[in-house]
Amino acid sequence: IFIRCENPQQITAMNAYEVNIFDKRPDPSYGTGAIVDVAKPLVALKAGGKWNTYEITARGSHMVVVLNGTKTVDVQHSGHSRGAIGLQYGAGTVKFRNVQIRQL
Repeated sequence: IFIRCENPQQITAMNAYEVNIFDKRPDPSYGTGAIVDVAKPLVALKAGGKWNTYEITARGSHMVVVLNGTKTVDVQHSGHSRGAIGLQYGAGTVKFRNVQIRQL
């Protein structure tokens, strides 16, 4: 899930925050629950093959990621202050349901 995408026409982890679900990546900075290149997950969780619930809160420079009720990231980072949200498809089957967005 990308948040604060500065350029919605060309979304990358360089111009947005990428909150990942990727169980098979050996580098934890890209793992499930991480914000890619910003914060490794506080705990290692496996998310593949089941429905998952993400709660991503970005208020100013403070970001918190909660996956299935477990906090995986709590970080201050001022790289991207605003922008669009993007749902990413990398490989395999990806489905989204009950997506809710709320302005804080």
